[in-house]
Amino acid sequence: MSRNRKILVTFALVLSNMMAGLDATIINTALPAIISDLHGIQYMGWIVAIFLLGMAVSTPLWSKFGEKKGNKVAYITATVVFMIGALFQGLAPNIIWFITARSIMGIGAGGMNTIPFIIYSQIFKNIKRRSQVIGIASAGFSGTSIVGPLIGGWIVDAFSWHWVFYINLPLALLSIAIVAIFFNIKEKLNEEKVDYHGAILMVLGLTSFLIGIQMLGVSSIFVTLGFVALGAVLIFWMSRVENRVDDPIVPNRLFKNEKLVIDLILFALLWGSFVAFNIYIPMWAQGIMGLSALVGGMTQIPGAIANFFGSELEPFMQRKMNRYTIIAVGTASFLISFAGLYWAKQTASYTFLLIMGVFEGFGIGVCFNALLIAVQFDVETRDVPISTSFAYLVRILSQTFMSSIYGVILNLALINGVKESHGHITMAMMNKLSNATVAKELPKAYVPQMKRILFSGIHNIMLTALVLIILVIIILIYLFRREAVKKHSVQTN
Repeated sequence: MSRNRKILVTFALVLSNMMAGLDATIINTALPAIISDLHGIQYMGWIVAIFLLGMAVSTPLWSKFGEKKGNKVAYITATVVFMIGALFQGLAPNIIWFITARSIMGIGAGGMNTIPFIIYSQIFKNIKRRSQVIGIASAGFSGTSIVGPLIGGWIVDAFSWHWVFYINLPLALLSIAIVAIFFNIKEKLNEEKVDYHGAILMVLGLTSFLIGIQMLGVSSIFVTLGFVALGAVLIFWMSRVENRVDDPIVPNRLFKNEKLVIDLILFALLWGSFVAFNIYIPMWAQGIMGLSALVGGMTQIPGAIANFFGSELEPFMQRKMNRYTIIAVGTASFLISFAGLYWAKQTASYTFLLIMGVFEGFGIGVCFNALLIAVQFDVETRDVPISTSFAYLVRILSQTFMSSIYGVILNLALINGVKESHGHITMAMMNKLSNATVAKELPKAYVPQMKRILFSGIHNIMLTALVLIILVIIILIYLFRREAVKKHSVQTN
C-alpha cells in the first residue's frame, strides 16, 4: 500500500476507536433520559452489562472471521452490525427492544475495536511505526471518552437522547467507505473447517461467566458462584474440544507460550487497576468535594492527555529499553498515582486528583503500547489475529470483574457506615451525595459524616487497585532477576 492509502485507512480505523470511546461515555449522559422515556430503571445495570457481554463473546470470533473472509470484510461487517445496533437503539419503543439493540451494538463493537489493531500489524511491519499508530488510536479513544459527556449532554438538551446513537451512523459510513476503497492488501485466507462446536461453547461459557460477575453483590453469592462455575466448566469443555479440531477458535498452544501468558497477566492486572480511577475519581470529586458532574468528569482530561504523550513516547523508548523495562516505567507511573490516592486524605485538593490523573494516564499509554506490541511479537504470524483479540478479551474480563469487586467494596463501606449512624443516615441519602444538584437537599448536619463514609469506600478501592500494581511489580522483579541469571550464566560459560 502507498503511504497516502495507509494514512487514509489508518484515519478510518482510528474513527472506529473514537466511536467506541464516544459510546463508552456518551451513554452515561443520556441514561437518565432513556430510562425515563422507556420506563426501564430496573434494567439500568443491564444497559451497561449487555454491551460488555456482546463485546466479550464476539471478540475472538471476529478475529477468526477475519482469518476466513479477510480483515477488510470482517471490519466492514462488524461496523455494519455496530450501525444496526445504534440505529435500532435510537428507534427503540421500549426498554427490551433497546437492550436487545444494545447487545447487537456490543457485538459489532467487539470487531470494530480489535480488527483495526490486527490490520495495523498487516500494514505497518515496522514496530516503531506501528507503535506510533497504536498510540494515536489509543489517544483517539481517550479523547472522545472525555468529550463524550459534553457532547451527550448537548445532544440530549438540544435534540433528544435518540440522536446520541444516530451520531454514529455518518461516522461509521465514512469509515466503511474509506476502508472499502483504499484497503487493498491481498490477504491469505484460512480455509480450514470452522470450529462451530468450540465457538458455541466459548460464547455460552463467557456469557455464564460475565453474568455471574454482574450478579456479584446484587444477588445471592450462590447464584454468582453457580454462573461462574458453569462458565468455567463450559470453557474447560471448550479447551478439550479445541485439542481435537484442525483450526480451533482459541488454540491451546497460546497458553503454552510463556511470554504471551505473562503479557496477558500484566494486561489483566493493569487494566483491573485502571478502571478504579475511571469510575471512582469522578465520584471522589462529586461526592466528597461537592463538585458538579461536569467538573467531576474533567478529572479524566489530564489522564487522556498524558495517555497520548505516553503512547507517542513509547516507540522512542524502544530504542534504548527492552519491553519489560518500558512496562516498568509505565507501572512506576501507575504506582505513584494509586499510592498517592491511597495515602491521600479526605481534604485532598482537586488539583491533586488532576496530578494523579497525569501519572495514571501516562502509565496506561506506555503500558498499552508495549504490551500490545509484545502480544503480537510473541506469537507466530498465524496467531497474531487471535492473540490480539484475546488480549482485548482479557482486558474486558478484567475490567468487568474488578468493576464488580470495587462495587462490592464500596457497598460494604456504605452499609457499615449507614449501620454505624444508628438510623440518622440512610442508603437513599448516600445515593444523593454524589449528585451535586440533589445533595443540597441533604441535612447539613450529617453531610460531613456521609462524606467520611463515601471516602472510606473509595479509600479501600484505591488500596485494592494498589495491590494489583504491586503484583505487577513483583512479576517484573521476577522477570528482571531471571534475565540477570541468564546473562550471568552465558557470561560464565
